[in-house]
Amino acid sequence: MSSGKILLVGFGPGGEDQMTFRARAAIEEADVVIGYTTYIKLVRDLLDGKEVIRKGMTEEIDRCVEAYEAAKQGKVVALISSGDVGVYGMAGPTYEVLFQHGWTPESEINVEVVPGTTALNACASLVGAPLTHDFCSISLSDLLTPWPTIRKRIDAVGAADFVIALYNPKSGRRTQQIVEAQQILLQHRRADTPVAIVKSAYRRRENIQITTLDQMADCEIGMLTTVIIGNTSTYVKDGLLITPRGYANKYDALTGDAKEGEKSGRSLTMGLEGWHGCVRCWLEVGNHKPWEKIAEHFNAPLGEILAAVAGSDENEPAGGYRAGYIPPQRLDTALAALPDWGRLRAVIRAPGGAVSECLLHGDQFELKGDWLNCVTDAFHVHVHWAKVNHAYIARRGEKSMGIHFLNKAGHLVFRLLLVRDGDDFNASAVAAFEKSWEELS
Repeated sequence: MSSGKILLVGFGPGGEDQMTFRARAAIEEADVVIGYTTYIKLVRDLLDGKEVIRKGMTEEIDRCVEAYEAAKQGKVVALISSGDVGVYGMAGPTYEVLFQHGWTPESEINVEVVPGTTALNACASLVGAPLTHDFCSISLSDLLTPWPTIRKRIDAVGAADFVIALYNPKSGRRTQQIVEAQQILLQHRRADTPVAIVKSAYRRRENIQITTLDQMADCEIGMLTTVIIGNTSTYVKDGLLITPRGYANKYDALTGDAKEGEKSGRSLTMGLEGWHGCVRCWLEVGNHKPWEKIAEHFNAPLGEILAAVAGSDENEPAGGYRAGYIPPQRLDTALAALPDWGRLRAVIRAPGGAVSECLLHGDQFELKGDWLNCVTDAFHVHVHWAKVNHAYIARRGEKSMGIHFLNKAGHLVFRLLLVRDGDDFNASAVAAFEKSWEELS
């Protein structure tokens, strides 16, 4: 018996003119074609003389097993998906089933993945150019993925300013997921953020709606719909969604020449290699703000701002801001220096926005295992010391002096600041702070 073959075929949106040559040839080559009933209908003109196995919406694993059993008999099997077979398609489940049966790439059954145009690409092509910059896709179906996981992903990409494509946004049973997604994204995006809602792209019942984020959930949405949500730079012109690639950041629109301070073919001044210098320049020209406000302005973790300031020198000052890096192995030394600083103000910020402040003394801290504790009759402070990865000793002109303790991601765990003695800082406390600076950074 000849070796069998499984062709995992993505045939695109559905019309033959959007199907790749290889996808069409793969279906024509097959002895057996297996697919969801709707998919079989979309390629019915290619099925003459073939064994056709139709399966329902929730019978994905059955399709994979049928393909494997037919291939074991030496048949060529086309397991078909609309869009791309590897994007929310049948490629992944098929490989899982094969591996469970002991299959390897060296086995007699040959497996080929035939890519196709995804729903995301097809829908985007009908509404302009919304994917010209970074984008991602998220399925709102919680049939196989826990909702807390989906929610976390929506929140993360909303904050990161991705263009977002929502697959499986709504069904007859699942009606609230799209509403929840909208509410999460409204925490990060303007209400008038452009949204495209595309149903059945390149199919008979194709329908396109252009709307805004605050109106999105009120539109007609179903399982055959893909929702594309713009980022902060996406705009609508003449009914088309456009996401700029970013050329305006670097080049003059009229001449095409690189803007002052930029170089063609090199990273932006706000790129990885240069943006710390932009932070220092911004501070030097008089933008004197609290540390959190600076981080908010640059949409960066506090640790990145402190690192930028720590890189300042005589040739590239930072407007009176100073910072010195304290590596992980020197954190205990930093704690040991605190008693000499006198009274301190501890500042602890909760992720939800609450800020707690209390007055204490450096010798009131006690390190117990993974926790740094300060217990008094008035309050208790408990810091998960194991979360602290590094620190910066820092000075913001004459307004604040202290240590910022940060986690691995550069976010603040807590900070300790010198306390003013009337209108000025205590001279001995400042002297102790400067001594610590020389010893720690």
